Amino acid sequence: MASLQEILYGVRIRSINGDLRLDVAGLQIDSRKVGKADCFIAIKGVQADGHQFIGKAIDQGAGAVVCEQLPDSLSEGVTYVQVEDSAEAAGIMAHNFYDRPSEKIKLVGVTGTNGKTTVATLLYKLFTSLGYDCGLLSTVQNVIAGNALPATHTTPDAISLNALLHQMVNAGCKYAFMEVSSHAVHQHRIAGLQFRGGLFTNITHDHLDYHKTFDEYIRVKKSFFDGLGGQAFAISNLDDKRGQVMLQNTNAVKYFYSLRSLADFKGKILENGLTGLVMTINDQEVHFRLIGEFNAYNLLAVYGAAICLGEDKHEVLRCLSVLSGAEGRFEYVVSPKERIIGIVDYAHTPDALVNVLKTIQQLRKGHEKIFTVVGCGGDRDKTKRPVMAQAACDFSDKAIFTSDNPRSEDPQEILKDMEAGLNTAAKRKYLSIADRREAIKTAFSLAGPEDIILIAGKGHEKYQEIKGVKHHFDDKEEVEKVIADLDK
Repeated sequence: MASLQEILYGVRIRSINGDLRLDVAGLQIDSRKVGKADCFIAIKGVQADGHQFIGKAIDQGAGAVVCEQLPDSLSEGVTYVQVEDSAEAAGIMAHNFYDRPSEKIKLVGVTGTNGKTTVATLLYKLFTSLGYDCGLLSTVQNVIAGNALPATHTTPDAISLNALLHQMVNAGCKYAFMEVSSHAVHQHRIAGLQFRGGLFTNITHDHLDYHKTFDEYIRVKKSFFDGLGGQAFAISNLDDKRGQVMLQNTNAVKYFYSLRSLADFKGKILENGLTGLVMTINDQEVHFRLIGEFNAYNLLAVYGAAICLGEDKHEVLRCLSVLSGAEGRFEYVVSPKERIIGIVDYAHTPDALVNVLKTIQQLRKGHEKIFTVVGCGGDRDKTKRPVMAQAACDFSDKAIFTSDNPRSEDPQEILKDMEAGLNTAAKRKYLSIADRREAIKTAFSLAGPEDIILIAGKGHEKYQEIKGVKHHFDDKEEVEKVIADLDK
């Protein structure tokens, strides 16, 4: 337990009604989870406004309420704290409640449209192989010193996030590597955290259903670096046209990585094939297990972070050379008889899809055909649907449009949106099959020996969300089933 006064340190407070000396058992932003002596923080969310549930929280035993707007009537014996921004307050309060964990661990955040999961995962694997106990907070999973926990969001809510960091500190972790999504920055889920470093991968068309404009999306991403302190490092992709803009106003020490220009961390691809990448990093030649130009960038970012954290460059490259990437990121399965290659990748933005398909084209030895199975998520940015569809057709011999996570939308309507923007040439190269399992089967039935099939969009996900219900569905599992049938 801690006193409410201690927990509120650093929060922008407008008014106080009640006793700040009371002890707080826990912090909650979900009124359903409130227990005796908890503090309920009322946040105006995207789906619901926590202020509507203040009464319920008090009925369940809340001893304190933090909110932006006070209720019309105040309950006796409850302390009310009116703040400027409840979401920001939740982050700062959670950091205080859990004994400021980010100050006791070296926390590194990774942001950008594509590559966050791979970079954070590689950093976790690298520093673990260097002998450190580490924590990982990623889209795929959260890990505390080798113990994996399932992840529900790219970045957890502020209270869950600080609780996880607190557990990492207690487990003896020296480092924590986390994905920092634009939603998390905008919703102040990282408020109060002290980052030792920040990495920027790239920025492309994504999440405009939430941020509304691309400029706003860029501004939110940039604000993560604006908030870094002078003791931190900031590493950015010089080859991304907004790579320098990201670090314009940061107080952190700036570094850049590049495949095309002189930079602090300079890479050059020498070979790129199914066996991996051969590249130089700062003139040191290394063979890596990862494939593709996009992974060359990821490796440069990871190498840069390790050097900024004081590790030996030769030991870093030795350990990096044997590491695999994150689950559902360019994972491939080859059918033994036909030698058809099935590749599962999380690519769910136009840029990510193009990057993966360009990599696949580079892997072709001769005239192998490329088939792409791709869908677009329901209740998400509709403007990228025709762009994704066109990209699949442009860089494939055949595209099969299908369902991703339709959520509350009709899958057929999503497919119509995808088809709407196709040019004449693209219209001759696609099929639409709403059932994802059938779409994957169809791709393999059309493929010949040594052809390559990309199943894009879901990657590591083990479910498909249809009409609010999550059904078990694993792209890699489906590919393995089809290949087993092919080779009977």
